[in-house]
Amino acid sequence: MATNTSNDVDLKPEKITRRDVTMAALRWWWVCEQALNVERLQNLAFTTTMIPILKKLYKKKEDLSEALKRHLNFFNTQGVWGTIIHGTVVAMEEQKANGGEMTGDAIVAFKTALMGPMAGIGDTMDWLTLMPLILSISIPIAARGSWVGAVLPWSLFLVITLAESYFFWHLGYRVGRESIANLLEGGQLKTLMTACSVLGTFMMGALACSFVNVSTPLVWTSGDFDFVLQEIVDGIIPGLLPLLAVFGVYLFLDKKNPKYTTVVLWLLVIGIGLGMLGIL
Repeated sequence: MATNTSNDVDLKPEKITRRDVTMAALRWWWVCEQALNVERLQNLAFTTTMIPILKKLYKKKEDLSEALKRHLNFFNTQGVWGTIIHGTVVAMEEQKANGGEMTGDAIVAFKTALMGPMAGIGDTMDWLTLMPLILSISIPIAARGSWVGAVLPWSLFLVITLAESYFFWHLGYRVGRESIANLLEGGQLKTLMTACSVLGTFMMGALACSFVNVSTPLVWTSGDFDFVLQEIVDGIIPGLLPLLAVFGVYLFLDKKNPKYTTVVLWLLVIGIGLGMLGIL
């Protein structure tokens, strides 16, 4: 009996402390731009940041493995303001590890839904507001021949963004714990998950529309008229070709379940082939 009790204690999740969140914030600040990859962008940095916390929460190898796989999905947001997501995810993982109603799907849906909006807010605040303000102060100093004008922009920006990241990590964790507790008590987890899924779908659609560019140069002549296929398609449904490309990739991933690298290679082969034929 004593052995069983000891094993139960060993498998119990440890309490997440303020120091844990602070160390995670520093790890993220250090690695968020170091492990980018073309397939899933910041997923390795996010997972690396979360590993010590996940090890404290999940003592069973199977549970830890599931959590790591969950965070190896695609993730990309602004590296400073977006950290409110990270802090909230810590609170969600803590709730799940302690036997709450939180699910892994809800955590993934939350990350997917907010990474786009937070990226837009963060880029606007840091790169379009903060950095121009700092430069407006630094440039006159540099124009007078002082070396301080050259060092000030990046050193000041570094300090401010580090402070922002620290603040948003802790804000996300604190607010996340309170909000999640209220949601679970009110039985609104399914509503949250549905809302996050819908918003995430909208964001992925917007990203696809913005970054996927497929067009055709095909033109045929009938009498005195030239018919430009791209103009005809755009007149029926604007953006139809990019939409078909996205759906084609989705169906391929869903039916064949290949590696992302395989998909990229196939897209290169198809794109080059159709381009040589003058179709795309």
